[in-house]
Amino acid sequence: MEPEGPMTGRDGPGGRWVGRKRDGWKGRALSGSEAVEVREFWQRLGLPGLVDVHTHFMPERVLKKVWAYFDAVGPMTGMEWPITYRHEEEERVALLREFGVRAFTSMLYPHKPGMAAWLNGWAADFAARTPDCAHTATLFPEDGVDRYVRAAVEGGARIFKSHLQVGVYDPGDPLLDPVWGLLTEARVPVVMHCGSGPAPGKHTGPEPVGRVLARHPRLRLVVAHMGMPEYGDFLALAERYPEVRLDTTMAFTDFSEAFAPFPEGERGRLADLGERIVLGTDFPNIPYPYAHQLRALEGLGLGDDWLRAVCHDNGARLLLGNG
Repeated sequence: MEPEGPMTGRDGPGGRWVGRKRDGWKGRALSGSEAVEVREFWQRLGLPGLVDVHTHFMPERVLKKVWAYFDAVGPMTGMEWPITYRHEEEERVALLREFGVRAFTSMLYPHKPGMAAWLNGWAADFAARTPDCAHTATLFPEDGVDRYVRAAVEGGARIFKSHLQVGVYDPGDPLLDPVWGLLTEARVPVVMHCGSGPAPGKHTGPEPVGRVLARHPRLRLVVAHMGMPEYGDFLALAERYPEVRLDTTMAFTDFSEAFAPFPEGERGRLADLGERIVLGTDFPNIPYPYAHQLRALEGLGLGDDWLRAVCHDNGARLLLGNG
């Protein structure tokens, strides 16, 4: 990684990423030329735009704490994580629209009891004033979780976020069992950070979530980050359970390949599961341009039909109920 210089990486199969000039990574993205590049990507595929199931919008004071965490990661670990899109909320929404993202989410998550219901209220308001953002909600194993999850579903929530690493909870907690049943019956998907990247948590890995799926085999689980770094184990869960999906968030990029490379031998399984891989990016909390995620997917060499499904069609079915 070269955080103070121009971004480098892939530009298509076997090629090299031609970086868009930045103010030393830590300044503002020069979005005009990048927007052209993103739009050219999906226009070449004949798509009406992109559907991104893993983007982050949350109350400003919460988001700033998230950014402060990433700012501290570099000095603590030696792995720099500059926030590429450190903009005000209105500008971040406008930028996704400029990229041609037709639908996105406000992934947000609590790290302690008593936060989730408040976050859900904020997210409902955000969705009401941002019609291209799917109404997102979250949860935590605490008294009353079944009540506020039901209220969110009845209020129109289209997708939930669960973060086992940050929340430090077991998805098999008895308090969550009725919630998984409720979401299964409502067919509302939940994006779950359950892989052990970038660092393992007490309840991350395929085993805890595998036990949940054994009890709720029709749960519409979306495994965030392709289950990084336990890619093969989470692909196996998707092969076993037909409602399990995986999102591409940060996977295959030069940044993630440096510490959690996707095994070359597993690409055939990606192709076979093409209808259940969905585009996710982690915008705005990424240390590289948005377009790099798209080029990383293209660099897998799985073909345009696969890219069309991943970058639009699969996510559209999940969030919008259409192809």
